[in-house]
Amino acid sequence: MAAPTMKERQACWGARDEYWKCLDENTEDASKCKKLRSSFESSCPQQWIKYFDKRRDYLKFKEKFEAGDFQPSKMTAKS
Repeated sequence: MAAPTMKERQACWGARDEYWKCLDENTEDASKCKKLRSSFESSCPQQWIKYFDKRRDYLKFKEKFEAGDFQPSKMTAKS
């Protein structure tokens, strides 16, 4: 895979930002953001999509944890 050009990177990041904004505005209801998800997937390399999805999950977890809203699952609490 060739490295994306600056224009391609900017298109990817823009599509990612629009998709994440949609998720934030719709309380994580991904069904309302299907078109933006498709745009995100068509604008970014697959490896980047996986990374960005994991990154968003981590950032949301961190946000909840720092706000004191994190509740460990029953399985985690038993270990």
